[in-house]
Amino acid sequence: MRRNTRGTLIAVNVGLAALLLMLTLAPDGAIGQPAQRARGEYTVVGGKIRGGPGNAIWVVDSANQELVALRWNDARNQLEGIDYRDLNADAREQPGR
Repeated sequence: MRRNTRGTLIAVNVGLAALLLMLTLAPDGAIGQPAQRARGEYTVVGGKIRGGPGNAIWVVDSANQELVALRWNDARNQLEGIDYRDLNADAREQPGR
């Protein structure tokens, strides 16, 4: 029984070492890891919402080309998201097609 346990432990350690090696050598974004994002460069602009009550805050991340619209919820005392836009996708889109 002792010999069987030793063999099992050796097999488990070899498997874990292989998994660690595979995760270490895998390219970025592979094996369920999220792709690396650039550090954000943010610009914040406030203004009125057209066609709606209240004001909004627009946060533009120029490094990752993303825009988020937020508004203040008085009932919950917190910011809530209104919308998100991927500016890269919008720039690639050709209107009228």
